[in-house]
Amino acid sequence: QVQLAESGGGLEQAGGSLKLACEASGRIDSIYTMGWFRQAPGKERQFVAAIKKWAGSTVYADSVKGRFTISRDNAENTVYLQMNSLAPAAPAVYSCAAAQRVLLPLTTAGSDYWGPGTQVTVSS
Repeated sequence: QVQLAESGGGLEQAGGSLKLACEASGRIDSIYTMGWFRQAPGKERQFVAAIKKWAGSTVYADSVKGRFTISRDNAENTVYLQMNSLAPAAPAVYSCAAAQRVLLPLTTAGSDYWGPGTQVTVSS
């Protein structure tokens, strides 16, 4: 089993930045892809970004390209999501996900493990 724990959410003003972290523990050697999704109340979960654990290849949703950066620190078993130029939005829960295969972009159905999520609110 793999456990994922997100941190770094909160309230930020539009145009500001937040950095999320997702620390993995457990059978981390079984993980090949990690990524981030977000879900606002009443909305479907959306893919945000994903990264291959070893190769470091990345993929982003069109809505965040150029503003968000996903990265990983394998020594710390942590994946980060740097979010810049935040746009005003309803509160959303950002969740970390991990897959036991190479899967870019990462999908909801293809993710094997999920963190509990961290809330991000961007005020206008």
